Amino acid sequence: MAGLLDGVRVVDFSQVIAGPACTRLMAELGAEVIKVELAPSGDYARGLPLVRDGRSAYFCQHNQGKQSLCLDLRRPRARALVEELVKKADVLVENFSPGVIGRLGFGWEQVSALNPGLVMCSISAFGQDGPLAELPGFDFIAQAYSGITSMIGDPDGPPSLTGFAVGDTGTGITALAAINAALFARSRGQGGRHLDVSILDFYFHAHEINVEMASLGAWEPQRTGQHHGTVTPLGIFATRDGYLYIVVLEPMWPRLCAAMERPDLERDPRFAGAPNRVGNKDALNAIVQDWLMTLPGRDAALRILEKARVPVAPVLSVREAMAHSHMTARGTVRDITDPALGSFQVTGNPIRDLGGGTTIPGRAPFLGEHNRSVLARHAGASDADLDALERDGTLVSETVPPG
Repeated sequence: MAGLLDGVRVVDFSQVIAGPACTRLMAELGAEVIKVELAPSGDYARGLPLVRDGRSAYFCQHNQGKQSLCLDLRRPRARALVEELVKKADVLVENFSPGVIGRLGFGWEQVSALNPGLVMCSISAFGQDGPLAELPGFDFIAQAYSGITSMIGDPDGPPSLTGFAVGDTGTGITALAAINAALFARSRGQGGRHLDVSILDFYFHAHEINVEMASLGAWEPQRTGQHHGTVTPLGIFATRDGYLYIVVLEPMWPRLCAAMERPDLERDPRFAGAPNRVGNKDALNAIVQDWLMTLPGRDAALRILEKARVPVAPVLSVREAMAHSHMTARGTVRDITDPALGSFQVTGNPIRDLGGGTTIPGRAPFLGEHNRSVLARHAGASDADLDALERDGTLVSETVPPG
C-alpha cells in the first residue's frame, strides 16, 4: 500500500536530531527526503558516537531512508542547483539558528518566491522570534529554560540530567504534525506556509499540571523524587530484585487495596479520597512499599497488580526494553544492517498506519552518496556537468563500501 506521504518531496537542511527525527519519520511514511549537507563534512552528527571505521551509528539511526546531497553552498553553481530542488519540493526543513538559512540563500522570502506552494518548517531551540531567539541552544538548554529540568531529581538534591533526547524527538514529531497540517491546508488551496517550531515550546507544552497549579496558587511545582507530588500512590517502588512504577488514580484505589489484601485501607479516613491520600502520602507510600517487600520479587508483584488491573510496569533497563517481546513484536526496536557497521538495533517508528502505509526505510546515506542521481533527476544536471562539479569541489562525497 502507498505510504501516507508518497509523492511528497522534502529538501532537508537539518542536522543532529530534532530536524532529522522529523524527516526520518517522513521518509518512513513514504516521502522522498533529500538531505542537503554542507561541504566538506556534512551533518556533524556523522561524527557522534558510536563511530566505527568512520561511520556513525548515531547518524544512521536518525537518517534512515534519506538521500544525501553534499555541496559547497558558497559557490553560486551549488546554490543554483539547490534552487532547482526547492522549485520542485513540497517541504523544506531546517534547524539552523535563526537567520542562518537566509544567509545561505534559502530563507522564507527567497524560497517562497521560488515556490509559492512550499511548506517551510524552521526548527530551533527558542523559536524564530523573542528575546532568546538569537542564542545557540540544544535540547538540554531549552529544557532548563522551560522549567522541566527543575522538576527532575530528588527534592533535597540538585536537578538531574535526563539520559535521552525527549525534547529533540518530541519537537521532531511536533514539526511533523505542523507540516502535515500545512500540507492539508495547501491541498485546500491555502498555499505555502512558514512554520516555526521550537524545542522550548514543546517542553513547556509538556507541563501537564505544573503551570495551572502554579498560576492558581494551589501548589508550588518542585522536585518530588521518586513519588508524584499531587497523586498518591504514584511513583517508583522497590521490590526485592528491582523497581516497579505504580500509578493509582481514584478508580484504581480499591483495586490496589484488594491486590494488597488490605480492605481496611479503603475504610481508613487518612486515605479516603485523593486529597487525603496526598496529605498522608508518606504513610501510604510506606504501606505499599512494605507490602512489596513481603513478596518474592518484581515479577511476583507485577503479576498480582496486573491481575487486579492496577497500572504497573517494571522499570526496565535499556537492554531489557530492547529485548522485551512487546517491543520486538511491534517493531518498536528495529534491526538494521549497514555496510560499514554491520547489523545493529535502533528505535522504530512511533507512527502506525494499520492500513499498511508505513514501511521500513532503506539505510542512512553516506556523505554525498546521491549527488549525481538527485541532481540529474531534479536539477537537470548532465554527466558532464556533474563531472565538472566534482572536479572543482562543488560536490563532495565519500566512498560507499561494497555491500
